[in-house]
Amino acid sequence: MRIDSHQHFWNYGSKEYPWITDQLRRIRQDFLPADLAPELAKFKIDGTIAVQARSTLEESRWLLNLADHYSSIKGVVGWVDLQSDKVEEQLGELVKHPRFAGVRHVVQDEPDDNFMLRSDFLRGVGKLKQFNLAYDILIYPKQLPAAIKLVEKFPEQRFVLDHIAKPFIKTGVISPWKEQIQELAQAKNVFCKISGMVTEASWNEWKTADFSPYLDVVCEAFGEDRLMFGSDWPVCLLSASYERVWGIANEYLRKLPARSCQKILGENTVKFYRLAS
Repeated sequence: MRIDSHQHFWNYGSKEYPWITDQLRRIRQDFLPADLAPELAKFKIDGTIAVQARSTLEESRWLLNLADHYSSIKGVVGWVDLQSDKVEEQLGELVKHPRFAGVRHVVQDEPDDNFMLRSDFLRGVGKLKQFNLAYDILIYPKQLPAAIKLVEKFPEQRFVLDHIAKPFIKTGVISPWKEQIQELAQAKNVFCKISGMVTEASWNEWKTADFSPYLDVVCEAFGEDRLMFGSDWPVCLLSASYERVWGIANEYLRKLPARSCQKILGENTVKFYRLAS
């Protein structure tokens, strides 16, 4: 299958989505499965992973309800309070749904760069394996050192790095992000999503070549078996259409063998999130 490993849905409301600021007004509207369906059909994409955009159990339940009604949603990465004493109870509820595939916390917004190393957060992450769940790492480059330590603590836990850790594509800065990505990738339980790049570039002014140095790094570090394509739709619309995001990935992957492309464009996502066939 071809799978988009990373996209979002929401019914927009200013109270529910305060992170969608005036600067992001392009995406201040509803984005639902029917809106994404034409893009999936155009590029022959069989399904997606719907990823949380709010830090609430309510949204996790809503995404799973959407998955009941839209077969294109192959998996849901939701939110639970990993720092709560009731985290097992929350996970136990959500994991009853067969498409609940993983958990994410918006670590990039945490003021403490070592947030992921707090004892209560580590305790929560430590509960995921017993529920057969993955964890999506959403961070900025400054938080990569903590991510490296996190994955070392849980060698049997499946992790995936979202948006290649949001490097400074706009300015072309590549170090120390490059070296830290290489170190993170040494942990074989960590995958990486080729996603979220266009919003880290100069919006609407980027060139496809701007992404090549960063793609070179992650492709060499993670290899064809631990990379997966993600659109980050509709957030990507701030800087590029779905078609252009798909084009960036495909133009780069064209130089790889067809078998490698099949893995990155779908098979690795199925394997990582353990999606039902």
